[in-house]
Amino acid sequence: MVQKYQSPVRVYKYPFEMVMAAYERRFPTCPMIPVFLGSEVLSDVTSDDGATRVVERSCQLSVDAPRLLKKMAGVDYAHFLQKNTLSWRDRTLVIQAHNQTYNNRLIVTETCRYSVHPENESWTCFEQSASLDIKSFFGFETTVEKVAMKQYTANIQTGKEVIEFYLKELMSEGVTSIPRWTTSNPQPLTSTTPAPPCSLHLGSTGQSELSGFRENCIRDTGTPEGDKLEAEYLECYLGDLTPIQESCLIQLRSWLQDTHNGKIPKDEHILRFLRARDFHLERAREMLGQSLSWRKQHRVDYILQWWSPPSVLEEYYAGCWHYQDREGRPLYILRLGHLDTKGLLKALGEEALLRHVLWINEEGQKRCEENTKKFTRPITSWTCLVDLEGLNMRHLWRPGVKALLRIIEVVEANYPETLGRLLIVRAPRVFPVLWTLVSPFIHDNTRQKFLVYGGSRDYQGAGPGGLLDYIDNEVIPDFLGGACLCQGSEGGTVPKSLYQSQQQQESPDNRLLTDPIYQSAHCFTGAPHEIMIEILEGSSVITWDFDVLKEDLIFNIYHSKRTPDQPSQPPSEHTPAPQTRPDQPPSEHTPAQPSSPALQTGSVHNAQLLESSWVLGVDYSSVESPLSCREGDSIQGSHVTRWPGVYILQWRVGVNGGGGRGAPCVSGLSLHQGGDVMTTGVQVSTHWATVMFYTEVVAAQDFRGSMTSLESCHSGFSQLSGVTTSSDQSQSSSLISR
Repeated sequence: MVQKYQSPVRVYKYPFEMVMAAYERRFPTCPMIPVFLGSEVLSDVTSDDGATRVVERSCQLSVDAPRLLKKMAGVDYAHFLQKNTLSWRDRTLVIQAHNQTYNNRLIVTETCRYSVHPENESWTCFEQSASLDIKSFFGFETTVEKVAMKQYTANIQTGKEVIEFYLKELMSEGVTSIPRWTTSNPQPLTSTTPAPPCSLHLGSTGQSELSGFRENCIRDTGTPEGDKLEAEYLECYLGDLTPIQESCLIQLRSWLQDTHNGKIPKDEHILRFLRARDFHLERAREMLGQSLSWRKQHRVDYILQWWSPPSVLEEYYAGCWHYQDREGRPLYILRLGHLDTKGLLKALGEEALLRHVLWINEEGQKRCEENTKKFTRPITSWTCLVDLEGLNMRHLWRPGVKALLRIIEVVEANYPETLGRLLIVRAPRVFPVLWTLVSPFIHDNTRQKFLVYGGSRDYQGAGPGGLLDYIDNEVIPDFLGGACLCQGSEGGTVPKSLYQSQQQQESPDNRLLTDPIYQSAHCFTGAPHEIMIEILEGSSVITWDFDVLKEDLIFNIYHSKRTPDQPSQPPSEHTPAPQTRPDQPPSEHTPAQPSSPALQTGSVHNAQLLESSWVLGVDYSSVESPLSCREGDSIQGSHVTRWPGVYILQWRVGVNGGGGRGAPCVSGLSLHQGGDVMTTGVQVSTHWATVMFYTEVVAAQDFRGSMTSLESCHSGFSQLSGVTTSSDQSQSSSLISR
């Protein structure tokens, strides 16, 4: 196993020659580094012109390890060989070190480099990298790895403090500047001349130069050379990180540069994925790599430019950005209890809702960057205030909950650690039911950021944990008792006139979801739409939710021990299917294709499964009374199966052809009690209907008391629906909804 460490670039606000003089004072021993017991010079060679000096040392370090481990190893200290190559001409010092002790069981290597800052020649940069490769160590490899890395990282900050200590010691002795090496002056000499302003320590006039450099860090991805991160930049714009966390960020960033042609996300974005995986480098790399591919495929990086919320969302989506919280995080307010989740899903589709959520997340990251500059401290996440007033059983509607879970899954995978805090206020009694369903899909790190306030007004208090602890009163919206008007939409019920079929909801862009929850189908006189559900166990629950978008329909459920032939694939190029919009009927003279009982118009289907030769009561049987549905009805229900086999759900045009109009003349039809079957040579009627539906099969033991049995946004229970969740019932249904 190999453990690697890579430090950010640490900057000393002193010239290279001064830093080298301070570095030499560390030898032969350094009281500030207790584990450094001493050193012995093995060789010291200087070039003829004095431009290069190579020093080799043997260093002795104390082993800070458990007593048992030291006893097994038989050593209390370890020897390292160190080779220092100093170039006065290039103003660089390269330090290479490796262990002598137990080098047959483990290999420790370290490389350090001092060099001139690329943007200020009076400053000095320091970089450090190391690796630990444990081949075998008496079965204690993992323990040795942890001990070694803990000790190593603990000494990193001490090393910087040592250099600064000796720099101050030099200046207290009057050494404020050392001339650079030249051919006429081969050895650097000390002097008591005042140091230039840019070589003074942090806090002097050099601070203005640093401020300008920080602005460049933000504009140029935070690095002086494009591929390196400075420690001070990390502290100012990413927050306090441990040495290991800094190393993980640098290593992951380096990997991205090698694999993504220099086009890498911002450091804040990379850091979120590391935090989401507890700085496990390989897991974070895998998660980030998948997310970057997803972002590229769906053009998410540019979603703020090419996508804008549809008018339905602007009018009925009760959410908006609203200033910031006490810590400077952007604040988003969502009035979830005022959302018509079913109406939005059926008017826009899950795809548009997901894009809107992505749009909100991208906007949130943009606002975090703006607030980082505004408040001059790292702000990498945002706060969400969720008002649940009005949340009731109508929101706990299975297709809506399913869509919510799928959206959460996408957000968790691609926007980790963007939520700093979630404040839930006025949570009703039904909230625990929703939380039970949703919480398993939310990462543990995210769940810990949730604060829930009940239905009382206690959230307005200023006591410990009150809303005022997180949001200023002048920012709290008026509907929560604050002094600020919220400019967002108040939501409301989406009119059914805005509902769209699946085909209308589809966009030409790459789809984020390949399997939409709802499907759309056409029903014609003589050509019902049928779907097949195979039940392997007798006690299962078939659930459905559908809306009649055009004309009147009759809904039936049949059972058969025989399996009908599946609809053929779409007609071939020699027999093209009619291309019509879902809000327009097929041409009156468009013939059905003899080779295929399935008509397709884009994503709107029509399929017949019951064969014309089948006899009702012999080949199949009705398990529910037919349900008449009017145009505009929203129907939700369930059926507990009694037998295994094939169940067929059928939607067919009403007896009068819809709308009370007389039945049309249809040639070539064979009708029987089970439903209208389209046969060869049919001419499709001008009467047609459109249904948008969702079906799911749930195990009986999982159904009772589950979200499947809860009502939808526009429908209620029939008398039979209560029977569905009662015990010892083998067959029941909920068919009527208005």
